[in-house]
Amino acid sequence: MTWNGHDPDFLGVRVPLPLPTDGRPTRELLYPRFTVLLDPERRFAVATAVDIDGASLLDLPRRGDWALDDRVSDDEQAGSAVYSANDLDRGHLVRRRDPGWGTEAQAREATAATFFYTNAAPQAAGFNQSKDLWVGLEDHVLAYADATDQRVSVFTAPVLEPGDPPYRGILIPRRFWKIAAWATTKPGGEAALVAAGFVLDQSELISGATVAPLSGFRTFQVPVADIAEVAGVELGPLVEADVLAVESSAREHRWRELDSATQIRL
Repeated sequence: MTWNGHDPDFLGVRVPLPLPTDGRPTRELLYPRFTVLLDPERRFAVATAVDIDGASLLDLPRRGDWALDDRVSDDEQAGSAVYSANDLDRGHLVRRRDPGWGTEAQAREATAATFFYTNAAPQAAGFNQSKDLWVGLEDHVLAYADATDQRVSVFTAPVLEPGDPPYRGILIPRRFWKIAAWATTKPGGEAALVAAGFVLDQSELISGATVAPLSGFRTFQVPVADIAEVAGVELGPLVEADVLAVESSAREHRWRELDSATQIRL
């Protein structure tokens, strides 16, 4: 398989890889069906993009060992030392199952590639493992693609803020963002882009690597425009394609806190 990364034309409507708005140096790393845009100073991704074909999605057993990507230097990646002897998980940004479609061989190669540390960020154990929270949100998006045979592109990354808590030479991200995008057909047959944005907050779960009660975790469906502002990334056509009708300019009224995946508006 060619490691050709995210295809901006995968949905039939062009959706380019999000880029940081401050012009910071990045490393664009191509994997099978997904791309990681690495911030070498923070040692985490500033953006990722994966293409999912629900019509040919396979459910393969978990297989893969975490490893550094030798295309970038070791000191530009947060490796195993960050996750040793603490309550931090190696949280997949591009989820293992998402690029796992096509032939079995293609799917196996793509899912194995998600185990590079460039595709990980530290997440409090309860944050990453809870089916009702982070994994539940991803399952909901993936189930939608599978059930409708829909093509979906998903964009995910930590919010890399200078005030994030320091730990073992890195800063632990307190928040993560995710945008799911797909295309619908207008009455005239023209494809129209649709997008839904989310922010997941583990601020109250971490203090260094100390994990607080899970009640501190919060999940929001938010305007895509707010993600662009908070994360400092250019989201192009995803902003206008947002499913949320924003009726108030006050952020506290625009961010819809979610208690379960059933509250997601797609």
